[in-house]
Amino acid sequence: MSTKTPNKSVLVSSRKSILELTAAEALTFLLKPESYCSLDLPPYIYFDALMEDVHNALQGKQLSGLSSRPRNHDDVNYTILNNKDGKYAWRPFQLIHPALYVSLVHRLTEDDNWELILNRFNDFSANEKIQCLSYPVVSLSDEKDKAEQVSHWWHAVEQRSIEMSLDYEYLLETDITDCYGAIYTHSIAWALHSRADAKQNRSDRALLGNIVDAHIRDMRHGQTNGIPQGSVLMDFIAEIVLGLADLDLSEKIQGANIDDYRILRYRDDYRIFVNNPQDGERIVKFLTEITIGLGLKLNPAKTRASSDVVKASIKADKLAWISRKHSEKSLQKHLIIIHDHAVQFLNAGSLVVALNDFHKRISRRNKLIEQPMPLIAIVVDIAYRNPRTYAICAAILSKLISLLESEDEKIAVANKINAKFEKIPNTGYIQIWLQRITLPISADFVYEEPICKLVADETVALWNKNWISCTDLKNAIDVTKIIDREKREAIEPVITMDEVELFLAKDLQGYYA
Repeated sequence: MSTKTPNKSVLVSSRKSILELTAAEALTFLLKPESYCSLDLPPYIYFDALMEDVHNALQGKQLSGLSSRPRNHDDVNYTILNNKDGKYAWRPFQLIHPALYVSLVHRLTEDDNWELILNRFNDFSANEKIQCLSYPVVSLSDEKDKAEQVSHWWHAVEQRSIEMSLDYEYLLETDITDCYGAIYTHSIAWALHSRADAKQNRSDRALLGNIVDAHIRDMRHGQTNGIPQGSVLMDFIAEIVLGLADLDLSEKIQGANIDDYRILRYRDDYRIFVNNPQDGERIVKFLTEITIGLGLKLNPAKTRASSDVVKASIKADKLAWISRKHSEKSLQKHLIIIHDHAVQFLNAGSLVVALNDFHKRISRRNKLIEQPMPLIAIVVDIAYRNPRTYAICAAILSKLISLLESEDEKIAVANKINAKFEKIPNTGYIQIWLQRITLPISADFVYEEPICKLVADETVALWNKNWISCTDLKNAIDVTKIIDREKREAIEPVITMDEVELFLAKDLQGYYA
């Protein structure tokens, strides 16, 4: 059976959709460390050797023949808890058990299975008025895959939305509440094979949808609700389920004889363009019914309509940042401007842009006219409430701390910063970056996050291996491989721009979501 590229995607010079890859290329892409873990981590934490060794241990073999049932064991995946608001909201990012991750990638990228997947995505995208713009992309430039994904969002979603104002008078926006945490794993088989075929063959272990379902339930104690968050692989699995929602939505809209509309979807965010507002309301109603059938639900707090398509196409935080003064001659006043923006727009992408600009500014300084302590306090307060900024705030703090006069003063300030973050729960992710700041200062700082213990050469198990019977596979999952000790020993006190900045070649102003 022949395949084609969904949505008639045009290959641009800097990126390529996963749906334009061969099975072998998709295998390579999904086994990249950047695809395995989408979190920003210090450069001495890496997964290259781990992924390669597990891939070699599993190549040509079925995981089921090398293990018992992982779903019957605790701590199969490794979870990094990330506080969302400086209070009690939190989000779990999971590093999937390497054996399960690689096994699932192997099965998805078998030639016949990959062809089935591509053909199914062709079905999802048959209606050109409903476009998915969030397929994972591989970079063909010097930029990271993640940077190209963000650049793609800017071009395909924001800029395309603005263009839509030439043809449409109204824009309705909505998204799905806790999409990854709510996905019903059996719906993956529905999406890949149709509901009827999946239900008729629910006991067929060779059915691809059942294979994917089983792998995910093995990661989650057999649970049928939710998929792990934190990898390109799971982003792609989510697209399979959301592709079924696109297909169902298309059928409902056609059945209602609505023709004057366009829909842009980026993961679980929907932008619905219409000229008749009643058509838009009906489409949202259809989408509500479809998502409920998949165990999902729309977020009423983020469902809104606007007759100003241009303004609604640009995120509110970005509009606010564009309209305000960006900096001051004084570093403290510059930071206060950013802090004020952070208070209004928690965890916003524009906040990362603003902090990147500030980071570039102070990176050129060898001394400060102003006292560094107030600057440090402001940056800590921004990071405290905005986990999205942890990496860039860590870079700024490392520079400010480096400008303190004595080693004792640096240690005292680092202790104060650590004590500040100890006041809030679920701070495993910030501990990883706090360790990056303090490693060059003193080896006496202690962090409880297991990855931090690995960095400190303590013996820690990130993943439960008791369910694996194959010695070679067990040996391949050696957690010490994820720490590059040469890089750890060579790190400088000041975190460099290439450690934390998303875009290395492009100017990120405007691109960042």
